[in-house]
Amino acid sequence: MKKILGVALALVFVVAVGDAWAGDIDGKITSVDTSARTIQLDFNTEISVAEGISMDNLKEGANIKASYEERAGKKVATKVEVAP
Repeated sequence: MKKILGVALALVFVVAVGDAWAGDIDGKITSVDTSARTIQLDFNTEISVAEGISMDNLKEGANIKASYEERAGKKVATKVEVAP
């Protein structure tokens, strides 16, 4: 019984995590919309910035490197670093 429960829980975890896809992206910010919490990069890619991540250093012209997850078809940054 414990083995069946363990397998069932593992399957639930795989299905729940299977929808999230992660990646890294870098580029130059061409626009910032703080009210929508989005940034646009120089190759026409829009990235949403997750709640809890500060947008104070995200300025037009800044070079960034971001880690993101695909959520409902959108790239949502989970970490953003501004290049020096």
